[in-house]
Amino acid sequence: MARRITVGAAQLGAIQKADSRKVAIDRMLALMAEGQRRGVELMVFPELALTTFFPRHYVENLDEADHWYETAMPSNETAPLFEAARKYRMGFHLGYAELTHEADETGVERKRRFNTAILVNPDGRIVLKYRKVHLPGHAEFDPARTVQHLEKRFFEVGNLGFPVVRSPMGRRDEGLNMGMMICNDRRWPEAWRVMGLQSVELVMLGYNTPSINQDAKGWEAHHLRVFHSHLSIQAGCYQNACWGIGVAKAGIEDGAELFGHSIIVNPQGEIVAMADTWEDQLVTHDCDLDMCRLGRTSIFNFAAHRRPEHYTRITSQVGAVEPPVV
Repeated sequence: MARRITVGAAQLGAIQKADSRKVAIDRMLALMAEGQRRGVELMVFPELALTTFFPRHYVENLDEADHWYETAMPSNETAPLFEAARKYRMGFHLGYAELTHEADETGVERKRRFNTAILVNPDGRIVLKYRKVHLPGHAEFDPARTVQHLEKRFFEVGNLGFPVVRSPMGRRDEGLNMGMMICNDRRWPEAWRVMGLQSVELVMLGYNTPSINQDAKGWEAHHLRVFHSHLSIQAGCYQNACWGIGVAKAGIEDGAELFGHSIIVNPQGEIVAMADTWEDQLVTHDCDLDMCRLGRTSIFNFAAHRRPEHYTRITSQVGAVEPPVV
């Protein structure tokens, strides 16, 4: 019998700085209710789904930004999402800003901030947490930019790696293998491959990506922003024989344009469903998990074809170096 799951890419339109958590959560609950009517078993929400993309707003003292972060999950405000999951027997992925007090790498307990995503099963139980590893942007105010991108100021590099979990979801009591990444992670093939080496079948990722790359200084054409996003997800799915659900915030948020174009991608790297608005929009697809078999038993049969002894540079080196002159 085919292993299938109906997934929903729950794109959100803009969430403005003035909008409360309740405004965002009510919109997500409406998408979950629509998903229940359409048979969705797993709903994927975007990165930082509870707030505006606040790293565009500079603060001198980070403590002044504490109100953007969640200190508990579920909280009183997010509890309705967990209740809806139990009511509809629907799992969900949620991206949010996390504020925690825990020990750092030196063993000192302190306030720490992460760009985080969780996976909640249909019982309302958190079964997986991920913290964003590849943080883009900059740490200090840049007067040359019309819009700041201060993720390196507001977040630490994630410290949970790229875990994959096998857990029941929807109608699959036997479970399926699921992993997560966030936004810029999608552009790094190492992130996909680490999960591929854990036999991931479905990768969930949320993003808040601006339509213009200010760092490109005009060298990246506007239309290539969406192309590069889709290219990264499609390549990751194909090269690791897995499904991918890439879900955006979209539209004009605090005066900045987010490009949207949420997609669902199959293990052949094909886009099988895509959002076509800048509004709250639910895009669904019935995913055949057995499609993962072809790649991982042929071209991407890792056990037969990988040669990690030749890949040591990937984990031993950070920046690029010049080759020898001959």
